[in-house]
Amino acid sequence: MITSRQLLKEIGFGVGGLAAVVLLCALIGSEPLSLEGIVKGRPDAQIFFQVRLPRLMLAVLVGAALASSGAVFQVLLRNPLAEPYILGISSGAGLGVMLAVLAGFQWSWGELSAQSLFAFIGALATTALVWWIGGFTGRTGGPGMILAGVVVNVFFSAVIMLLTALAKAGQIQTTLFWLMGFLSSYTEMKIWVVSVFLAGAGFGILLWLSPQLNILSLGTAQARSLGVVPERLFPIAFIAASLLTSAAVSLSGLIGFVGLIVPHSVRLIFGPDHRRLLPMCALFGAMFLAIADTIARILIPQAQLPVGVITALAGGPFFLLLMIRQSKPVYGGGL
Repeated sequence: MITSRQLLKEIGFGVGGLAAVVLLCALIGSEPLSLEGIVKGRPDAQIFFQVRLPRLMLAVLVGAALASSGAVFQVLLRNPLAEPYILGISSGAGLGVMLAVLAGFQWSWGELSAQSLFAFIGALATTALVWWIGGFTGRTGGPGMILAGVVVNVFFSAVIMLLTALAKAGQIQTTLFWLMGFLSSYTEMKIWVVSVFLAGAGFGILLWLSPQLNILSLGTAQARSLGVVPERLFPIAFIAASLLTSAAVSLSGLIGFVGLIVPHSVRLIFGPDHRRLLPMCALFGAMFLAIADTIARILIPQAQLPVGVITALAGGPFFLLLMIRQSKPVYGGGL
């Protein structure tokens, strides 16, 4: 069992690694930067502080949120293939954005745009819908919830395609990059504040629940014998993880597979203890998305790729590999 001192030491190394990755990624681009130029206040400094660093900070927030929520969904649903994108939460946010654009909503609440607000509402509404549909199976988790998420994801994706076909050219241009997952350097400050608060609240709840999540991973029968009530733990953890996902997709659009690749990789290195797994998933998820976005920036400099394209190219083969290797559940029985 890991001690608090060991955990803090590992987190410290992780934070140092994340800082190094962010700095390196900020220096790389179609216009290479130098530390000397940044320190001396040359044009390098303006590009660094006003363009690349804000975009990388956004990648850090979104990557951390998606990776840590993915780790929680996997243990709650007893399925190693569970993640926010597959559960339909991201597509619900995408549908919210499409509806806001097609309705012609140009208003903003302070600096919070209608698109971001509708994305957040769409993600939370999808969470409630998946929960409600999954409840028809008579179980609050496991295969029923996964199937509900897949069905909702497919249906909302079809609706998004229908709305895209009916939309005008200008409206399609507005939503296309968002639907593919795109990080911007110019996210409004109030959106940042709200998203950081919501993501922080969700992550704090999950960290508080991490000892119970460890027990739940042993199976529901074992969890009950050790004093954990799955029927109480599941909705709290599921809503907290959904809150993390909603905050992320309202900022970045539909970025898939971060919540699949990172938790499995971190679990192989650091083990299944959620007191350790969740913070390391957040740190490695932040690094992963920062690197993926840097690749998206430099791969085709004249036409920057959406970061969702890069994560999908990496996540697709990873998903197939997991499907092949996982011939039976590894996260315990259903609720």
